[in-house]
Amino acid sequence: MIKLENIKALFYEGGKAKVETADIYLKDDRIFKIVRGDKPEAIPEKPDHVIDGRNRLVIPGLINAHTHAYMTMFRNIADDVPFTTWLFDTIEPLEDAMTPEESYYGTLLGNIEMIRTGTTSYVDMYISPDVNAKAAKESGLRACLTRGIVGSQYNDEGGLRRVNESLHDIDTWCDGDLLFGMLAPHAPYSCCDDFLKQVAEIAKERGLGLNMHIAEGLAEVEGVRKKYGMTPVEYVNSAGVFDVNCIAAHCVYLEDGDYDILKNKKVNVAINPVSNAKLANGFSNVPEMLERGLNICIGTDGAASNNTLNMFREMTFEALIHKGLKKEATAVSAEDVLKMATLGGARALGREGDLGRIEEGCKADLAVIDLRSPQLQPVNDPVSSLVYSANGSEVDMVIVNGKILMEHKELKTIDEERVYYEMDRIGARYMGIVGKKN
Repeated sequence: MIKLENIKALFYEGGKAKVETADIYLKDDRIFKIVRGDKPEAIPEKPDHVIDGRNRLVIPGLINAHTHAYMTMFRNIADDVPFTTWLFDTIEPLEDAMTPEESYYGTLLGNIEMIRTGTTSYVDMYISPDVNAKAAKESGLRACLTRGIVGSQYNDEGGLRRVNESLHDIDTWCDGDLLFGMLAPHAPYSCCDDFLKQVAEIAKERGLGLNMHIAEGLAEVEGVRKKYGMTPVEYVNSAGVFDVNCIAAHCVYLEDGDYDILKNKKVNVAINPVSNAKLANGFSNVPEMLERGLNICIGTDGAASNNTLNMFREMTFEALIHKGLKKEATAVSAEDVLKMATLGGARALGREGDLGRIEEGCKADLAVIDLRSPQLQPVNDPVSSLVYSANGSEVDMVIVNGKILMEHKELKTIDEERVYYEMDRIGARYMGIVGKKN
């Protein structure tokens, strides 16, 4: 048993965030007992490990609802170029050259960054079978594994291979708890209608969710409209994608009827504000989504387009952009964004009962923040501090499923130096490929 003693803790009560001092006991993989205030309460079992909570704040672990962890190897390699140039001229050719070993180390590097910045769960869309799941398992993070799937026609040989690879990873690696899976048709422009219907049907038969890029760029919207006479949201809905639990990443270009479809189908919208800004795709209309009652979660996207996997940076940016765009200081609040990164992510994963909150019986997925950081002092409002002042460097400890993954900023599950050594080698190879191409 682990005891977080005399620690400030972030609770959600009545839909509001509240910080209160408490003793929190973790047993096995769950939050066993919470004793609030200064009234001691006898616990029948003596803790094995007591953590001094003075000058610390414990929060629900952040949930990165959309990323491509392996893409850390493409960090800062295709910046300041249009989206189509970034994707088709640089990233896709590099992905074609990528080896499984490189994808494994790229994912481990992503896991290091996420642990160090307080992420405890992530939704990963990847392209190399087995190795990304292996990295997630070794890191100890909670991961939703979604192998990216593309297919140009019904019974497309390559598409079916990718479907089978995804099902293989789910059957081989996923325990339904720490590691679980969804199917991931890549995007409306990379999956034809018959193939998309086939993938959606398999998901329904297997009781799986779907993870998909939707309405990310203007070229996608125009292409789908020209080919199918529909918006991307209408198109994927017609193929049955929204008939199961779905995480729709980006959703930047939406029309009025699209919001109704997303609401009625209970689609989870994973916004990616930094990536969308950097690739000049624009911004998801989060104020409109909040007004319509959509479930919003937050993703970083991959480091090739972000260029970090830091959810604190994502929260800060998301809370600021709409104030500037709408010239309304109340457009999106710090509390709104913090809920998206915790409760919203848990709901998107179908895990709102045991993730994203600090409650007895919930999973012990926590991040401990060192409040003795200059940018957080004085802590006049902890929620504002987390969203407007914190940058991720304040994360001192991360616990997932009751296991300590980092303590006093020391990683416990990943050989950090080995990963950096391998990434130096991999980075040099990719820069060589880009140099030859140019």
